[in-house]
Amino acid sequence: MCGICGIWSPRDQATADPAEAARLMFFSLYALQHRGQESAGMAATDGRDLRVVRRMGLVGQVFSEPDLAVLTGRAAMGHTRYSTTGASKIQNAQPFTVRAEGLGELAIAHNGNCINAREIRDELAGDGVHFVTSSDTEVVAQAIVHAAGTSWDERRARANRYSSAEYRQEYRPTPINLSRAGTSRHAN
Repeated sequence: MCGICGIWSPRDQATADPAEAARLMFFSLYALQHRGQESAGMAATDGRDLRVVRRMGLVGQVFSEPDLAVLTGRAAMGHTRYSTTGASKIQNAQPFTVRAEGLGELAIAHNGNCINAREIRDELAGDGVHFVTSSDTEVVAQAIVHAAGTSWDERRARANRYSSAEYRQEYRPTPINLSRAGTSRHAN
């Protein structure tokens, strides 16, 4: 199990304190710490730029005040990890980020198991996709970034044909959007 959360901060709060969403996310992840104690990560955006901090350890050890000050923007997503797939190492800490030419960056966090990750990984690797982690979340992210489409939504829809993932959260800096995809079979 992992902990996963998204925050959207009203414009007036984000103007008063650009790191408000990140601060709220810190406390949300702290409350979700029981869902994963190996690593924690956070992505934040102002609608243009995507900033990510992720490290091994408990939430209180991972994020410092200078980290939160860098994680500015109206929206943030966060993840605490308990590995069920992939080793317990920094490369597998989430959220992951991927980039597509013309679309920019996408951050993705996942809770659950992508039960057909090995088959998807093998197919994408056969097409020349390079993987840097042992996480099934990277497989889902790479399936999205390498799918055909002129928008992240189109690519996600095409990549969903691959995935048996139970739940994941994606985060795109422009336009700011938190979206849930896949099917939720468990209400954990």
